[in-house]
Amino acid sequence: MKIKYFLFIVVISTICSAQEKIIFKQIDSTKLYLDVYYPEQAETGKAYPAMVFFFGGGWKNGNRTHFENHAKYFSKRGIVCFLVDYRTQSTNNTSPFESLKDAKSAIRFIRKNAKRFYIDSTKIIASGGSAGGHLAAATALIQDYNQETEDLSLSCIPNALVLFNPVIDNGPGGYGYERIGDNYKKFSPLHNIKKGAPPTIILLGTNDKHIPVVTAEYYKKVMDKVESRCDLVLYEGEKHGFFNYKNFESYKKTLTEADNFLVSLGYLEDKPVVKIE
Repeated sequence: MKIKYFLFIVVISTICSAQEKIIFKQIDSTKLYLDVYYPEQAETGKAYPAMVFFFGGGWKNGNRTHFENHAKYFSKRGIVCFLVDYRTQSTNNTSPFESLKDAKSAIRFIRKNAKRFYIDSTKIIASGGSAGGHLAAATALIQDYNQETEDLSLSCIPNALVLFNPVIDNGPGGYGYERIGDNYKKFSPLHNIKKGAPPTIILLGTNDKHIPVVTAEYYKKVMDKVESRCDLVLYEGEKHGFFNYKNFESYKKTLTEADNFLVSLGYLEDKPVVKIE
């Protein structure tokens, strides 16, 4: 298996409102891309926070455009946003373990190229929904599942997490256990929370059939125990995927809550938000 890591700009434009499509990893003939969204009127001498989005789909399907509207919004708010590829079962015939390896590779690639992307490498936010939320949390909490050729001197641990109905429990009775098996002990975020875990916000509907409220409440309890911040925001009656753009009112509510969380961390200035549209 041949694995390559490199920076290849497919689309080049000015930094203001720029979008770039970049190959961040190649495994044999499989190329993994990330899309970059820069803040409007960005200053080239300034280092901005970064927000890395992982799409949902049960590690089986999906694509990096899932969080396109979120990336457009947060880039207007002053964050450099990344929509990231990772290998899935339907496209690459791979397991969730390869998905996690790719998520870690993406964070390391972005951190390594911080100057290139005009970002502050100490303000990297990992975000995602469902299985993408798992990947975001797992980059912070899981020690195993690194690409064999990876430079482990580059940290894949983000500095904050914004999680939309995330898969956080892969243990018996949890999501994906039939595929993960006993590996859940070193794959499941809930089972690997430790002191120093990044500040986290979890946005969850109370009628989510995949992530029970009690699971998220227990996650918060363990985070509190290790003295790490975990904000849990529940949305009465909402189901799995309620935060997506097609559910516009819920999209606005969760987006605003995530924005407030990032303001509280000092990653965003406390000013009127841009129009959500």
